[in-house]
Amino acid sequence: MFYYLRKYPFSLLIIAAVIYLSFFRPPDLNELPLFPGVDKVVHFCMYGGMSGMLWLEFLRNHRNREGIAWHVWVGAVVCPILLSGLIEILQSTYTTYRSGDWLDFLANAGGVFAATLVARFVLRPRIRKRAV
Repeated sequence: MFYYLRKYPFSLLIIAAVIYLSFFRPPDLNELPLFPGVDKVVHFCMYGGMSGMLWLEFLRNHRNREGIAWHVWVGAVVCPILLSGLIEILQSTYTTYRSGDWLDFLANAGGVFAATLVARFVLRPRIRKRAV
């Protein structure tokens, strides 16, 4: 437990924030002039940020690793997507002020995949270059 707190502090903080934001009762935002679909952008950014931070902290903690281990794929890709689906189901089942939405789930998964691409093709080469 302390290993993860020490190695992944920002990731754990973001995960806690995402879970909190997924279940708190939002204020009435009908007065704000937001564009249609703004909630999908928020979902994309929340899960992209979560997955991106998981990737960043893993790559930072394992700079000299030649390949990318299977457990980081599980932790930074599979788990956020499963968490997203579970939260959408729990929102529709156990809250009266939230609804589960498949488009939210797709936006969440899109954020995770975007963060994975950035981690693979931008972060990983830069971190490996600094490790040499």
